Amino acid sequence: MSGRVVVVTGASSGIGRVVAGRLAQDGDTVAVVGRNPDRTRAVADQTGGRAFLADFDRLDDVRRLAAELQDAYDHVDVLMNNAGGLVGTRSLTVDGHERTLQSNHLAPYLLTRLLRPALARGADARVISTASVANRFGHVDLDDLEFERRRWRAGWPAYGQAKLATILFIKELARRWAPAGIDAYSVHPGAVVTGFGMDSPLIKIGNVLTRGHYGLTPEAGAVPLYALAGPAPVPAASGAYFDRLRANGATARQSTDEDLQAALWTRTAELVGLDPE
Repeated sequence: MSGRVVVVTGASSGIGRVVAGRLAQDGDTVAVVGRNPDRTRAVADQTGGRAFLADFDRLDDVRRLAAELQDAYDHVDVLMNNAGGLVGTRSLTVDGHERTLQSNHLAPYLLTRLLRPALARGADARVISTASVANRFGHVDLDDLEFERRRWRAGWPAYGQAKLATILFIKELARRWAPAGIDAYSVHPGAVVTGFGMDSPLIKIGNVLTRGHYGLTPEAGAVPLYALAGPAPVPAASGAYFDRLRANGATARQSTDEDLQAALWTRTAELVGLDPE
């Protein structure tokens, strides 16, 4: 292996595929994590990396993935939590959790926590999680994280909550893991034209009206992720949220609530079966 070890989830397509390729060109060893076997292996072949298969709708897959990564690499320098998405119809995973919450928040939280030993051995280790400007209309309700009582509205409120949860998680992670030398950042890559939200009526309408050109290309969307994951120093304090390349972008008011950050960390640990500490 040469260079750093970088783990990219959601790397089988879209911005994850692009950023995995760019990091590989820099000489990094890239662990390509995806759900689709053929696409994931194809990206691994293209980057000279190694394919790891995991479905974030299954927490046992996440636990197995963490074990496989730590068997394959003695350290991890960058973990990019990029998997997740919008779910148009409310449904539950095999673990009994609402799918939006699990794929965007519970699974990345679990993977990150389980990889802490490997990250602590990394050089200038970073955790980077893909958030969204949608966090601004999100509201984290610790008593209804699963959207059992709130209106679904095609999944957008649940998605906004999940991406706000990502920002809260990263801020708490940055504070808790600073003594281990692990930095953490969240980032909105922009409105990118990928397979994101293709069962959403709103996305479908936008796609039709603009003939598939309603947003950024995956290549453009990958730019801020690469900027945070690449070898250059990050021009912001650990815990920062980036709106594209701009540090400290606008977020929902809840994002600065340190009590909520800590409470969400503890509640999430309970949901995935970990000790909060």
